[in-house]
Parts: sequence; structure tokens; C-alpha cells
Amino acid sequence: MNIAFWILQCVLALLCIPGGAFKIAKFEDLKKGVHSMRSTPKGLWFFFGAFEVIAGICLLLPASTSFAAIAIAIESVLISLLYTKFADKAPRNFTIAMTIIALVIVYGRLSLSPY
Repeated sequence: MNIAFWILQCVLALLCIPGGAFKIAKFEDLKKGVHSMRSTPKGLWFFFGAFEVIAGICLLLPASTSFAAIAIAIESVLISLLYTKFADKAPRNFTIAMTIIALVIVYGRLSLSPY
């Protein structure tokens, strides 16, 4: 069971780290296709990007995995709400999937298979 949770943590980290870096480095490209990025401040998206990178790295550190997964779940819900507000459907499904993976990790690490 422990190996399964490590695999999920690595998958989520591989989604968060490049996704967050992309939000920071390619903001102008993303802004063209995602309406909510045009309507919210650039600084907020940079914050979300930096937050995702840091949380993704923390997923790979045993002592901070649960906290990082909780943080990613909360951040993904907030971004999903932004996407819903501006009717951006494609990225919303991705953030909902990230939320579900993060919640599975939280449940597994806190209830089923602690380190």
C-alpha cells in the first residue's frame, strides 16, 4: 500500500511542478486560451504557479506529504472555482482530477498507510 501512495505522490508531483512552472513561464501563452487567466490578476496566477511548484516538491518529502496534498487539494478547488466562474471547462476537469488524487493521498497517508 505504501508503494501505491508513493506512486500517486510522484504522479501528482509530476503534474504540479511542471504545471506551476508553466503558469509562471508561459503566462502569456496560457492567457490566450484560458478566459479566466485574462480576467484575473497576473500576480495571482504567479502565486498559484509558485505554490504548485513548492507543494509538488513537498510531496516528495516524507515529512510534508500530507500537508502538501491538503494544500494542493485546496489550491485546486480554488482554481476550479475560478475556471467555473469564467466557464473554462477543459482546465477545470484537470484541476478536479488533481483534487481527487490529492484527497486520496491525504486519506491514505493519514488513515491507511502512514509512513
